[in-house]
Amino acid sequence: AGIVMDANTGVVLYGKNIHETYSPASITKVLTSLIVLEHCSLDETVTFSESAVYNVESNSSSAGYDTGDTASVKDCLYALLLKSANEAANALAEHVAGSADADAGKEAARKGCWEQAVECFEKAAELGCQDSHFANPSGLNNEEHYVSAYDMALITRAAFENPTFAKIVETTYYKLPPNQKNPE
Repeated sequence: AGIVMDANTGVVLYGKNIHETYSPASITKVLTSLIVLEHCSLDETVTFSESAVYNVESNSSSAGYDTGDTASVKDCLYALLLKSANEAANALAEHVAGSADADAGKEAARKGCWEQAVECFEKAAELGCQDSHFANPSGLNNEEHYVSAYDMALITRAAFENPTFAKIVETTYYKLPPNQKNPE
């Protein structure tokens, strides 16, 4: 599948299988970051739970955070979008969901139910998405996690309208603060 969409107008300039669904992998993190940016301030503190750190596939992308580490939403977004850190995706999902009810949010994220932890489907529908289902905030393998090229173009178009998202993804180097595994 592939799509070229005019970012200003939303007009599809080229498309191939744009409504077929595929496993999205880490491109899911674009939607995760968009939701986080709409619900959090960059200076909020995110605490990494055991579930956030270890509810990932072995050898998947990580920024080296461990249970009990804390980081700002800003640092987590840089880890998420530049390092593709799966534990940052989980911790951010818990943080956003926990803003209303910490226990319910952590339980939903622990079960891998991103759609329950954050109003992911409502946001996707608001953007006009019709072919997608999100089962986690990172894009790790899950049969119930899929997206179309068209929906992903809509999500990405909306993300680039957010100046903070645009600034993060154009960054070529960002030094994360120390954590337990990386004290330097």
